[in-house]
Amino acid sequence: MKKIRQILAIVGVVLLVVLYGMTIVFALLDDPKTFHMLGASIAASVIIPVIIWVVGIFVRLDKKDKEE
Repeated sequence: MKKIRQILAIVGVVLLVVLYGMTIVFALLDDPKTFHMLGASIAASVIIPVIIWVVGIFVRLDKKDKEE
């Protein structure tokens, strides 16, 4: 279970770094189409950590069920 949590943490960090980079690029571009991509990038920056947190809770609950 510890490996799963570590893998999720690494994937989450990589995704967030990529999203922050994309957010900066989208903010600097002067194209009307990038406004929607900027909004999606900002939204994903909030949603991805929440999803990782929820998966972590389910992993912990599954671990407790297996122990009992």
